[in-house]
Amino acid sequence: MEENGSGQPAISWRVRLLALPDFRRLWMVGLVLFVVRWLEMLAVGVFAYQATESAFLVAMLTMLRLLPMGLFGAVLGAVAERLERRSALIVVVLAMMASSLAIAVLGSLGLLEVWHLAIASFVNGLGWATDNPVRRMMIGDAVGPGRMGPAMSLDVGTNNASRMLGPTAGGLILATAGIAGVFWLGAALYALALVVALRIRIRSRTGVTDTAPVLQRVREGLAWVRGDRRMTGVLMVTVIFNIFGWPCTSMVPVLGKDLLGLEPEGVGLLAGIDGVGAFLGALTIAALSGPHWYSRVYIGGVTIYMTALIAFATSSSVPLAGVALLLVGIGGAGFSVMQATLVYLHAPVEMRARLLGLLSVCIGVGPVGFFYLGFLSEAFGAQAATVALASQGLLAILVARRWWQAIA
Repeated sequence: MEENGSGQPAISWRVRLLALPDFRRLWMVGLVLFVVRWLEMLAVGVFAYQATESAFLVAMLTMLRLLPMGLFGAVLGAVAERLERRSALIVVVLAMMASSLAIAVLGSLGLLEVWHLAIASFVNGLGWATDNPVRRMMIGDAVGPGRMGPAMSLDVGTNNASRMLGPTAGGLILATAGIAGVFWLGAALYALALVVALRIRIRSRTGVTDTAPVLQRVREGLAWVRGDRRMTGVLMVTVIFNIFGWPCTSMVPVLGKDLLGLEPEGVGLLAGIDGVGAFLGALTIAALSGPHWYSRVYIGGVTIYMTALIAFATSSSVPLAGVALLLVGIGGAGFSVMQATLVYLHAPVEMRARLLGLLSVCIGVGPVGFFYLGFLSEAFGAQAATVALASQGLLAILVARRWWQAIA
């Protein structure tokens, strides 16, 4: 059996991790957050496209979930070093639950407008921006650095499993109960996450020995990244993925409807295939990948992801599109598992929250890609735009080779 970097079989690591009560609770909170995110993203995309027939607007709504990372990620990472993270996690879950409740009520009353969804997407994005410096830092505290790789594989695997359940459920509920039903379910799931979060026992330190102002701490983190080629390479690949790769997934509802002629249920099932591949990919990484493979999995995952997106956008049948999205999911799993793992492992202990906050900033540059994709979609159509953006992503990975080769 493959060992996972410490002489222990990978299966044994997974069993031992899930036996840790606080890791299990953090994992369960993550599961709920992930399911609701994908549930609502699919429903919002389909609802907005049916209401406006604008691929640009669909891309912009997805972009709003990433915008807070770019705007506030670095600051949130520095602030997280001064907060008691369990309390911060509880506040985040409460805010996201309130947002979903508001949309559910508006939908039930027949008052829901696209701009309401835009506000809710931004609020959800604020919560998403805290995930790396708060919940995933807590995972590291709960399991220790030596088990961070397997722990992140399980956490990202959960995220990817939710991409099977979320879009599928979102499409079915949207078709039967409307968008209000989707958000009522989301609010109920957030309530469950709140109960679990309240049971977390681990407490982070509420203070830090360095009393420098937040912005100075952010600058120190940036200076450290500039002096470390490995971290520069990790963050550069994250930027490329989130500008040229991730935005393309917002076109799945558009291409599913216009190119493949699917109804909302079919779009949801198709989008869920991406999650199947991602889940299988994450499980494979957890079972077989040791630390010496981390950088190859990271770069290889991005390359597979971009290539499969091109295949999806040019597919002429649902089965071919499904196979392409399966590969998109597998590639995305390699990238997703390794980005936070590599940052956590390469960062000095005293800078981990800051650098995970900077990772959120790099994820948050996605709005650049969404604006660009929206422009291309309006000018040339969703299919051509998706192919063009993913192709440019492959070129960007090639150009950035000198930086990501430093990742060990």
